[in-house]
Amino acid sequence: MGSTADKVKGAANEAVGKAKQGVGEAVGSDRLQGEGAIQEVKGKGQQALGDAKEATKEAIDKAAAAANKKL
Repeated sequence: MGSTADKVKGAANEAVGKAKQGVGEAVGSDRLQGEGAIQEVKGKGQQALGDAKEATKEAIDKAAAAANKKL
């Protein structure tokens, strides 16, 4: 999966997780609040993975451009 897809899925999971927590709090469901917290953390992790993939690609592109200039 590409960095953009990871970021989008991460943002979606984070939003759904926050919503689950809110609903869980409103109805008094500890289980739903817990599921929401887990999903929110999962989303943040997916976004971080997307950021890392993007940073790696940028570093590789810069290194390749520098190598091509020397040739």
